[in-house]
Amino acid sequence: MMRFLVRILANAFAIYLAAYFVVDFDFPHQVQDWKLLLLAGLLLALFNAVLKPLLKLISAPLIVLSLGLFTLIINAALLWLLSLVIPELSITTFWAYFWGTLIISLVNWLVELFIKKKKTT
Repeated sequence: MMRFLVRILANAFAIYLAAYFVVDFDFPHQVQDWKLLLLAGLLLALFNAVLKPLLKLISAPLIVLSLGLFTLIINAALLWLLSLVIPELSITTFWAYFWGTLIISLVNWLVELFIKKKKTT
């Protein structure tokens, strides 16, 4: 349960970073919108826990042929789905999806390294 809560917070932070640094990746930055940011983090964590494994299984040949780069497409699709569910999240260009996905993936990868390191010690 604690791992899932950490993932929610990491996703919320990653979405905030992407909205801050990426042009055309817009999410409200006001302090009162932290609940909406946590909701976005929760939904993205659920998408990653439920939909992502299914999509990776279905697209396994494409992932192998692209040497893993197709997972960026899967992550971008999940981000697109999130933008459909949360209308305050506005991502308007291909490059905004690309850089946003890259930032969110990098944050999640770093959090996963931290979680694994803490688990082994």
